[in-house]
Amino acid sequence: MTVASGAFEILAREVRACTLCEASLPLGPRPVIQVHPEARILIAGQAPGRRVHESGRPFSDPSGVRLRRWLGVDEDTFYDSRKIALLPMGFCYPGTGKGGDLPPRRECAETWRQPLLDALKSIRLTLLLGRYAIAWHFPEQKGSLAGMVSRWREYAPDNFIAPHPSPRNQRWLSQHPWFEDEVVPALQRAVRESLADQTMEQGVAPG
Repeated sequence: MTVASGAFEILAREVRACTLCEASLPLGPRPVIQVHPEARILIAGQAPGRRVHESGRPFSDPSGVRLRRWLGVDEDTFYDSRKIALLPMGFCYPGTGKGGDLPPRRECAETWRQPLLDALKSIRLTLLLGRYAIAWHFPEQKGSLAGMVSRWREYAPDNFIAPHPSPRNQRWLSQHPWFEDEVVPALQRAVRESLADQTMEQGVAPG
């Protein structure tokens, strides 16, 4: 193990052992992330839901089914940490309020996000899911979610912004069919190109 990879492993272990918000979490701390220094695609979501908290596996819920369809990848590719990093804005299940899950805890991003992003040096494509991720990565983006997502070409092909794939957003998706007609195909092309570049660099002929 190189010094760089050793430092990355130490950081990842520290994140997974984090208890900063323990007193405020209804089910206790259980940071759920997927990271590896070789990952080429970064997906930034909101925070684990209850089902993900219980499984300990990111997007092991209906949101994950839709997200993998948007990406055009199977489960093996999605859960290969050397290909895809899954780094939500909050790492632990925050609990549920009247309108659904509570916002991600601020302590995660304030404490861990930048060190992790600095360590993910191989990222070629970043997908931001929902307002919290968009606001952190692109604070200059303003207006409605539809307005922000409609400007996706300003950031592609290295960055894409999208609504969260949660079933709660089905109405939004129905009202904005251009997202799946225009944005999803472009996102899938970017995903294929990012993973193909990685395969070529590793000296393996793409299948």
